Amino acid sequence: MNNKLKTPSVDSLFDAIMSLESREECYTFFEDVCTVNELLSLSQRFEVAKMLRQQKTYLEIAEKTGASTATISRVNRSLNYGNDGYDMVFKRIEE
Repeated sequence: MNNKLKTPSVDSLFDAIMSLESREECYTFFEDVCTVNELLSLSQRFEVAKMLRQQKTYLEIAEKTGASTATISRVNRSLNYGNDGYDMVFKRIEE
C-alpha cells in the first residue's frame, strides 16, 4: 500500500464510504463528492478491469467503454502489479 495515500483524511473518507447503506445513498454521496466526469472515469476504469479479466482485447474494450489505450494499459498494470484490489472486489461481487 502506498504510504503517501494512508492519511487521516483518506481514512475519514473511507469511513464515510463504508457507512453508505444503499446504491441510492452512494449516488447521493458521490454526486456531492465527485464531479460527473470523475465518477464516470472511475466507473470506466472498473468496466475496463472487468473486461480485461474476461480476456477482452484492448480494441474491444476501447470500442465498448470509450477508454483510451493509455487508460486500459494503466488498469492492466494495476491488475497485474497492483495490490489485488480489483480482484478482491470482483470475487466479492460474484458471491
